[in-house]
Amino acid sequence: MIELAQDPMRPRIFRIRRIANETADTFTFDLEHTDGRTEFPFAAGQFNMLYLPGTGEIPVSISGDPGKPGLLTHTVRTVGTVTKEMRKLRRGDEIGVRGPLGTGWPVEAAEGNDLVVVAGGIGLAPLRSVLYLAMVQRERFGRVILLFGTRTPADIPFQRELEKWRGRLDLEVLVTVDRATPSWRGNVGVVTTLIPKASFDPSQTTAFICGPEVMMRFTALELGIRGVPEENIYISMERNMKCGIGLCGHCQFGPFFICKDGPVFRLDHIKNLLALREI
Repeated sequence: MIELAQDPMRPRIFRIRRIANETADTFTFDLEHTDGRTEFPFAAGQFNMLYLPGTGEIPVSISGDPGKPGLLTHTVRTVGTVTKEMRKLRRGDEIGVRGPLGTGWPVEAAEGNDLVVVAGGIGLAPLRSVLYLAMVQRERFGRVILLFGTRTPADIPFQRELEKWRGRLDLEVLVTVDRATPSWRGNVGVVTTLIPKASFDPSQTTAFICGPEVMMRFTALELGIRGVPEENIYISMERNMKCGIGLCGHCQFGPFFICKDGPVFRLDHIKNLLALREI
């Protein structure tokens, strides 16, 4: 975990360098510090609080390359007041950033193992950083596998990047959609249907999962059935975060604060909490 270099409640001002549409309701933007030089080191899996004056603040995972700390990348789905206003921003506009916050994916724990990355929908964004690291340090891992599922072909983000990854001989990429269109020639079904299709050694596998909570529960269950130990499965619980540093209590999850103790958790540490209703 990377420590904050300043008051964690005081945003730093960044400028939008690039904006790209991913899907009809999802966009990605790159941010650089207003001085054009300041680096912003982060760990794969951490998040930032993004602030729009007069509108509000939201937590957003960092979806860029940890090897490029001078550039911050966030992928945002337009679902509420702040994200709708954020969607109106243009290149050159400024935005406040607090972070990096939270725990990252324990990439070092996967060293020597097969690495299975399972993403659902916008959950691919927080896992993108892991894939960047894995491809730069490819010799540290056995097989590297991405299993990705989303609602329809139109909801697939990072399409060019996924095609590029599919072309690599050292990376296995499987994609599925819940509902196919006439032109779709790929897999159809929920993301858990991809697990039997993937080739990995369960006893020597580390799995990272991010997506809707129900998807993560069933994915973890299927990986367990396949033989992956619970202590080798990690999930990202990105919900109800407001202050980002464990003060407001909005993201309390049993004895944990997701923004401070997470958002990445080892499955065996929170498995029992996931089974409880209204927590």
